[in-house]
Amino acid sequence: MTSTFHSLEVGKRGLAAQQAALATTGHNIANANTTGYTRQRAEMQATKPVSLPGMQIQLGTGVEVNQLARLREDYLDVQLRGENKSLGYWEAKGDALTKIEELLNEPSDDGLAHTMDEFWKGWEELAKNPESSAARAVVRQKGVAVTETFQHISQSLDQMQGDLKLVITAKTNDVNSLAAQIGSLNDQISRLVPNNYQPNDLYDQRDVLLDQLSKLVDVNVSSPDLRTGMVDVSVGGVTLVTGKNANTLTIGMDPATGLVNPDEVKIGNNKVNLGSGELLGRIESYGMIGGDSKSTIPSMKGKINELAMTFANAVNTAHLNGMNLDNINGTSNEKVAFFVGSNLNDFEVNPEIMKSLNLIAAANEETTGQSSSGNGKNAQDIANIKFTSLAFTGSSSTADDFYRNIIGQLGIDSQEAQRMQSNTEVIIQQIENRRQSVSGVSLDEEMANMIKFQQAYNASARMVTVMDQCLDKIINGMGRVGL
Repeated sequence: MTSTFHSLEVGKRGLAAQQAALATTGHNIANANTTGYTRQRAEMQATKPVSLPGMQIQLGTGVEVNQLARLREDYLDVQLRGENKSLGYWEAKGDALTKIEELLNEPSDDGLAHTMDEFWKGWEELAKNPESSAARAVVRQKGVAVTETFQHISQSLDQMQGDLKLVITAKTNDVNSLAAQIGSLNDQISRLVPNNYQPNDLYDQRDVLLDQLSKLVDVNVSSPDLRTGMVDVSVGGVTLVTGKNANTLTIGMDPATGLVNPDEVKIGNNKVNLGSGELLGRIESYGMIGGDSKSTIPSMKGKINELAMTFANAVNTAHLNGMNLDNINGTSNEKVAFFVGSNLNDFEVNPEIMKSLNLIAAANEETTGQSSSGNGKNAQDIANIKFTSLAFTGSSSTADDFYRNIIGQLGIDSQEAQRMQSNTEVIIQQIENRRQSVSGVSLDEEMANMIKFQQAYNASARMVTVMDQCLDKIINGMGRVGL
């Protein structure tokens, strides 16, 4: 026979198990809106039975909670982090391209295309009335507007690049901070798991950090030793976090160009290929050595600079072939270029022309070294440069067509980035929905569980009450025959 108190113990174990299940349900409800929280479930099992002496049966001894299961599917985590890096990359690229589109502001009355068109119109008007000081002043002012527009674009791109440099520094610090926090959580987890504790909430905190890190860089997460509960994190095959220890990511800049040097992108002392992620998108937008077309801002600055210098050289060549009023009047044989400067930073209308409108060469030579003041053929030749094919790197086209190609390619790249971002967001949302179906808290389900565990708890309490009455009868009511 079993102990008289056997059923009382069974009831007590039932109370403890249902109480733990109720507490777990309450914890789920409390964290229904907590970011990264994973639903937990009290897993119950029958306790070890006892054999009855002289009888070939085993009597159950009740129930116990053997673990608080964390309902999470690792495969979905791997999928989400794989897409997260792409989302971060395309968001960064799209952001830079959109800002450049806003800067160039085409088509508009304030854009470079309109400013250049007004410049050509100014020469056409000067060709009609080459002696007019007003027409000459308009040409000069339109030239100033062109140079100022080019300089504004250059300075704005420089400012964007400077801002991106700060962002790269901040994102690098974020990577290192997240790595340090993951290492710290690994340390806390490793103190509990070997002692048979289940640090589910610490696991959740670590997974949130891993999700955040996966958007910044292309990470690979592994669990080399399940007995400790720790994970290792690597980027491009180079270890970022090993157990409790976190290495440092550094982004080195080339002193000569100011661009990111891929050989100086390191974790610890090891060169690393970031692969994808927001940080790589920011670096490519900022510019990296050998990045070529992927270096968004340097590539755009190079194209705008080539347009400005090719355009200026064509105008200067024609201008130097013409004759200005001082040449015609015989007061000077000097001929000057209309524009000066070797790049966008010092590109401007010739200061000599800014001092004297007479130096604008509107005429061409009628006879050797001679022309008349009413001759405006050179001004018309300069205006016709608008329709003249110029030699650009790898192509030959008019200045207007070259600029349209820049704007067109920018639009294509921007749309591609936005499309890839949108597609990735859809995929991530689908994965997140599946993950929430497994790990998310459903208040309706938890309320149903709460009622179920409550009824089981009440039944166990009733069992204890019944056994108490039975024991009272045995202890206080037996052996009192005849009383």
